[in-house]
Amino acid sequence: MKRHLSIVVISLVLSSAPTQCQQITIQTVGGKQTALARADIESLPHVKVAAHGSEMSATFEGAPLKAVLEKAGVEFGHSLRGKRMASCLLVEAADGYRVVIALPEIDPDFTDKEVVLAYLQDGKPLDEKAGPYRIVIPDEKRMARWVRQVTTLKIVDVQ
Repeated sequence: MKRHLSIVVISLVLSSAPTQCQQITIQTVGGKQTALARADIESLPHVKVAAHGSEMSATFEGAPLKAVLEKAGVEFGHSLRGKRMASCLLVEAADGYRVVIALPEIDPDFTDKEVVLAYLQDGKPLDEKAGPYRIVIPDEKRMARWVRQVTTLKIVDVQ
């Protein structure tokens, strides 16, 4: 009887364990915040990129980072000029890790680089260590800006 009770208690504890947040918050320069759920991100254009390097070789799938930011009202293209050229994206992770990506690095008017907010790796959801979202920049030699467990994207003006 004690054993059955122990199994029930363990099952209840494990089933109530916190799961990864499937939402990402985007904050624009004016302070406007937009929360995107997994369904919102999956409804955006879908891209697949292959990444090969010294640290890993994998195929990632997700949404172009530009499309994710546009969903929150961030403008690219011809409006990205002048003072806006000093705007950047601050990517924040669940563990406090942060990196910066200049907005022109995301805009196809400036580059052929494909920056992806990935949610699949080799056809499977990102594991708990990497997901639910990860920034992937396939053509970079080092993976220092491949932020795991992305929680927040903030547009910041550099003064």
